Amino acid sequence: REGRDITLIGTSSMVQVAEKAAEILAAEGISAEVIDPRTIVPLDEKTLLDSVKKTSRAIVIDEGHQSYGVTAEIASRLNEKAFYHLDAPVLRMGAMDVPVPFSPALEDLTVPTAEGVAANARKLCAGELIHAA
Repeated sequence: REGRDITLIGTSSMVQVAEKAAEILAAEGISAEVIDPRTIVPLDEKTLLDSVKKTSRAIVIDEGHQSYGVTAEIASRLNEKAFYHLDAPVLRMGAMDVPVPFSPALEDLTVPTAEGVAANARKLCAGELIHAA
């Protein structure tokens, strides 16, 4: 999905979350580009970097734990290789750093949602420095 205001990078099932967030944002006049890297190794850095250089903002979304996960690696690479193109730090959104609940209903409460991604994207696009918990 092409966009101009922010890049949403979703891995695995979070691609659908990113797409839904982009729809929410589009209704508000924010154009989000959605990238599905498909693979982590090898990582298509060129596609990610080209998008971030265009939009100047990015959120990396993964259902794995936020700490020490794929979001950290992708954000690190974007910060290292596109720093001067960024208007805000790359934001990471992953599962809460808690044990994964057995109950599907409880598990759903620990992973990023489209509404949460859209809320953080709004803040990044408005120039608010945020930290997603």
